Amino acid sequence: MRRLELDFQPRRTALSAWVLLGVGVSLLAAAVVLAQGVDQQQAALDQQLEAFERQLGKRPEHVTSLTPAQSREQAEKLAQMRSVSQQLQRPWERLFDMLEALPQDDVALLTLTPDARKGQVRISAEARDLEAMLTFHKRLEASDELRDVSLLNHEIMAKQAEHPVQFNLSATWEIGNAHP
Repeated sequence: MRRLELDFQPRRTALSAWVLLGVGVSLLAAAVVLAQGVDQQQAALDQQLEAFERQLGKRPEHVTSLTPAQSREQAEKLAQMRSVSQQLQRPWERLFDMLEALPQDDVALLTLTPDARKGQVRISAEARDLEAMLTFHKRLEASDELRDVSLLNHEIMAKQAEHPVQFNLSATWEIGNAHP
């Protein structure tokens, strides 16, 4: 029997394969050089466009681009600054002066919780009796600083000797004739 020779890998490469490889490499090099030239032209055109827009006043001198996280952080800080500014611009002294000027022989203020953002104030107080509570409520309604005064709740303290009334009021806190 004759010996069978199987050759799956040829030992010589044809000249046409080397030529084809050389042509491919040279085309690739030409494409890279051409792409770099186009990129340089694009950058030059972008610079010219930016200069023209600055001359026309359509683009600020220094534009810094922010990441989405930085944009969110900046928006949150801006909202906080607006909230603080709004609270500081409220007429705090007028509110306190009005509350201090009210006759408080039969009513003691316990807490005052203003919400400048919503333009509301919550007042917790204790009155000698129901009549004193209702009188205090009417005086608050008649004031220039507060509107829509509402009694949220009240409780008669039956365990105490004089049976005082603890109550909570809510009111809209206005600046002049306009809401904040």
